[in-house]
Amino acid sequence: MLEAAWDSRWLDENKSRHKDHRSPFQRDRARILHSAAFRRLQAKTQVLGVGQNDFYRTRLTHSLEVAQIGTGICAQLRLKHEELAYLLDSRSLIESLCLAHDIGHPPFGHGGEVALNYVMRHHGGFEGNGQTFRILTQLEPYTKTHGMNLARRTLLGILKYPALHSQLSKQNLSAEPSRFLKAQDWVSVKGIFDDDKAALDWVLAPFSEQDKQQFGRFKAVESNHYPHLKSQHKSFDCSIMELADDIAYSVHDLEDAIVMGLVSQDSFIEQVSKPLTESQDPWLASLFESLDKPLFSDEHYRRKDAIGNLVNGFITSISAQLTGPEFEIEFEHDLLKYNAKMEPAFEQALTTLKRFVSAQVINRTEVQRLEFKGQQVIVDLFEALQSDPARLLPHNTYNRWLARCQQGLSGDRVIADYIAGMTDDFAQKLHQNLFSHG
Repeated sequence: MLEAAWDSRWLDENKSRHKDHRSPFQRDRARILHSAAFRRLQAKTQVLGVGQNDFYRTRLTHSLEVAQIGTGICAQLRLKHEELAYLLDSRSLIESLCLAHDIGHPPFGHGGEVALNYVMRHHGGFEGNGQTFRILTQLEPYTKTHGMNLARRTLLGILKYPALHSQLSKQNLSAEPSRFLKAQDWVSVKGIFDDDKAALDWVLAPFSEQDKQQFGRFKAVESNHYPHLKSQHKSFDCSIMELADDIAYSVHDLEDAIVMGLVSQDSFIEQVSKPLTESQDPWLASLFESLDKPLFSDEHYRRKDAIGNLVNGFITSISAQLTGPEFEIEFEHDLLKYNAKMEPAFEQALTTLKRFVSAQVINRTEVQRLEFKGQQVIVDLFEALQSDPARLLPHNTYNRWLARCQQGLSGDRVIADYIAGMTDDFAQKLHQNLFSHG
């Protein structure tokens, strides 16, 4: 059994509701489901612009699918690891993490993130996962000052990158500022905003000093696309959520792309099927020999069955492993000692699918033009609101802006919070309202 500290909340609520026997994580799940930040996901971009097609997934439907996959992973781990049942005794915990994992992402997908990181370049940057943590611990108005005030273990599970922006950033601030942003010049730092250090410290407080030091480690990554340092560790719960997210993203975004005619059967065979028929795993090799036929079939039930078979294959390949040997360290606490991991052959297959979706869908000119347009909308909105906050910000938002300024802090973080919370449609309408000459 884990220490009671992991069920505790930063703000002691002293709530006593009539005949309420829910666990802390059941309460967390309810808070997330009923939050405005979660509802807004229905109108935030997953891959393509909302409103172009009534079939494909939004960030809301994606999050629901991640939650379903996450609980499936937990069921598998309970079967495989009876000795870890005490870590896997709450379905509501994993659902909470999966439902909440995207609520910090701004309008217009990656384009919105790039734009907010650019305008916040001198004030701590911007990144969607960091914003998720900020919403949960401070912004969502379930409490006055502590956001949703979720249980400590839930907040630990959300921490995909448990280090501060200032520790990780290698941002080239000498890059020529321009309204026409080059996305690769303003890649976001994957970490927690320095503004939210107190919340991060509270979440990690029960760990030993050794575990805290190890957990916060980071290193350079060999990547042409990510110039910053990157944290190395995540908790057991977070590793489950992240695998569920990767599976949902890779498989379900592929399904959307097929249905909308964005990828061809020939390209799928060449870039996915052929490499994976040589998989070290016999089941995978056999599956991909003929997977293109049901995936690209006009009979929709065949595609759904193939998608379900693929998702199930990934889920059942996951097990719990010790994190220590990989990094030549050993964590003391069980929440850090284990991570959920996929068998290598299945991990390779998932990576192949992710790269295919990225190359064939996300990097398409049409999609990149939509992202670029979104970038321009965000930069325009930020600069307008920054120019005259008292006149243009909503009353409550302006009061937050004023309070930060009175504390000697930059009010720009409040403007970024406000814009990040917008849906795609609201941001477009506000931009039109402020800048249209019609």
